Amino acid sequence: MNTLTSRREWLAASGGGFGSLALAALLAGDRPGVAATAGGSPSGDPIHAYPPRVKRVVQLFMAGAASHIDLFDFKPALVKHHGEKSDFGEPVEAFQNGLGPWLKPVWKFRPYGDCGKLLSEPVSALGDVVDHMAFIHNMVSPSGVHSAATLHQTTGFVLPGFPGAGCWVSYALGSMNDNLPTFVVLPDHRGFGSNGVKNWDAGFLPSQFSGTVIHPAAEEPVADLRPHRAGSFITSEADRAAREVLARLNRRHLEAGRAGDLRLEARIKSYELAARMQLAAPEALALADEPEHVLKLYGVQLGKTDWPSQINAEEETHHFGLRCLAARRLLERGVRFVQVWSGNDNGFPRRNWDSHEDVERDHGPLATGMARGAAALIKDLDQRGLLDDTLVLWTTEFGRMPSSQGGKGRDHNPFVFTNWLCGGGIKGGVTCGESDQWGYKPLDRDNPTVVHDVHATILRLLGIEHTNLSWRNNGIDRRLTDVHGHVITGILS
Repeated sequence: MNTLTSRREWLAASGGGFGSLALAALLAGDRPGVAATAGGSPSGDPIHAYPPRVKRVVQLFMAGAASHIDLFDFKPALVKHHGEKSDFGEPVEAFQNGLGPWLKPVWKFRPYGDCGKLLSEPVSALGDVVDHMAFIHNMVSPSGVHSAATLHQTTGFVLPGFPGAGCWVSYALGSMNDNLPTFVVLPDHRGFGSNGVKNWDAGFLPSQFSGTVIHPAAEEPVADLRPHRAGSFITSEADRAAREVLARLNRRHLEAGRAGDLRLEARIKSYELAARMQLAAPEALALADEPEHVLKLYGVQLGKTDWPSQINAEEETHHFGLRCLAARRLLERGVRFVQVWSGNDNGFPRRNWDSHEDVERDHGPLATGMARGAAALIKDLDQRGLLDDTLVLWTTEFGRMPSSQGGKGRDHNPFVFTNWLCGGGIKGGVTCGESDQWGYKPLDRDNPTVVHDVHATILRLLGIEHTNLSWRNNGIDRRLTDVHGHVITGILS
């Protein structure tokens, strides 16, 4: 499907089918997306093939490559052989010079929850919710380069130009709140991770399905949503009048034989959404309305701006908790897909998870803040009755090597890393897929888990058959899972 027919043409062609679909969507409180109202995939197979277990998704992305073996995937062999020459038993392709001696986990691990999952000290806050979580320790990436591997996790492809996962969900399911975006991105407060907007751009899908960037810590969380105040002669009335004129002109232009122009449709929809967001977004992002005990749960200190110059746990806790709290407020107001980022693009001193030089210095504050915010989000969703139909996914672009780099750092490891999921439809307190004794490669090298499997599982929980969710681009029926993907049944409840 590469064009959108006019509503009149489509209704005439489809007869009464749309009526039942629209009624079902209204009864469910959802508005169907383009994929749903257009009848599914180019082959005609239904997209919505399963009862949905969840309505919304929040993805927590650790930019720079978080170390699985220092946080979630305990390896006694590294403790036993710490400091010895690393012998992988095979040729190893390192990204830099990270084949020093074996390096044991930087922090001690201990068991948490009824499941007894071993977690390291910085992520111990997750111990309170670990019985809700399913771990996948045999993830692999096709690239050890940040940009390509990050794109692979966010879009399913290592090259730019493909829609992000949130874009596909938006395209398939549509909005649950017409006054807010369907897909929202909450970047690190210091900047974007590798690839920037390419991680959440709609690619070849209509551009209204792109992620909307919101900075909850900024004075103006949504850029250009309102006229600039300083020295501005534009009043709210004049701004509204200008939008109305633009809307009339764009509609007139569209109706003059341009029905199906996706770029024009997207532009019109963006103006319409911006107008509605001027009323809805300030309320959704009014974090000061939260009671003190909720702010404390997330570790948020509103009004505090004086932070140490060095990376520190208190600052990381505040900012990541702020994004997680904003995510909860957006999710409960009907946003379908929220992406929360930790870490910005490569820079020095480190403000991301790319700990080549010193894992303890970098991962310590980042992991402490992440764990506090993520645990608070899970608890908060649970106490509000939202966790049962919300899926939480934690990921990063790849892992880090079990051997040392420069004594205290770790090099890139695309050969194995960790994801975890929790929420609706997820079997908590389990591990599905193990890494080998070193945390270097999957224990079963013939059957690793790839991002397409994770994406297929997410779509299944949303009630979508991943092989049928597609868009024809340049003569190819493209989909989020490319030509791959198997649902990870071992983590489903």
